[in-house]
Amino acid sequence: MNIIVAKSAGYCFGVRDAVNMAYETAEKYGDVYMLGDIVHNERVVSDLEKAGAKVVKNLDQVPKDSPVLFRAHGTKTDIWKEAEEKNLNVIDATCPLVHEIHHEVKKLESENRQIIIVGDHGHDEVVAIADQVTKRKPIIISSPEEASKLRRYKRAGVVSQSTQMIENLQDIFKILLQKVYDLRFVNTICFPTKRNHERIKDLSIDCDIMIVIGSFTSANSKRLTELAIQRNDNSYQVTGKQDLKKEWFVGVETVGISAGASTPDYLIEEVKEEIKKYEREMSDE
Repeated sequence: MNIIVAKSAGYCFGVRDAVNMAYETAEKYGDVYMLGDIVHNERVVSDLEKAGAKVVKNLDQVPKDSPVLFRAHGTKTDIWKEAEEKNLNVIDATCPLVHEIHHEVKKLESENRQIIIVGDHGHDEVVAIADQVTKRKPIIISSPEEASKLRRYKRAGVVSQSTQMIENLQDIFKILLQKVYDLRFVNTICFPTKRNHERIKDLSIDCDIMIVIGSFTSANSKRLTELAIQRNDNSYQVTGKQDLKKEWFVGVETVGISAGASTPDYLIEEVKEEIKKYEREMSDE
């Protein structure tokens, strides 16, 4: 059985830096507090907690003189202000590419444009992007169907959640072109996402079965799975080796593996080794 792991599978640089920052801070101070999960992966959060990185619901739960880490997805401005007022030791683990989206959306607003954000409703990153808009309430749309219901606008500016699929963004943009007279679009899909999407498209076609590793709370993992299923019916999303089923691999010659941007390398390796174990067991039967 040939097992092919996508070159770009797993942690993007933003998530890797954030997780490393959490470990390093916990080691330096004995503990570190995070306002919500640092990334959307339960295993990573659990491992970090064992190392001293603890999740809290609000800044009042952070002990005095203890560091608080702001996660990769971005943080609302009122939380930043509250942390400053409390004189907390803030460790900023926000992905630089998310910071760039914040910068772009502020530029678009300075041009007196209605801000439209293409992204998942309620997602941490989208919430933080929307919070950068101060003049008019931003519009958040996740699908072409939602875009088609918008009224017409004279001027609008569009950004997207960093992990959006280009196909979804293109379909929405075609509709917005008909609804906005002066439309300015900034492509804020991050390059690790673009790279992962392109590679899984090719891999899904070339392999008998496609395995995507990632939490079901992870937007980018779900999108990878969606892209795989569109090209290969024999595609499955798993959170780890415990979700694999031996019968999936009967008669399979080539296995493709990819993983969401919040999936650590050790989870990918565990899944790979479990599939190899299945291969050995089936050859002995």
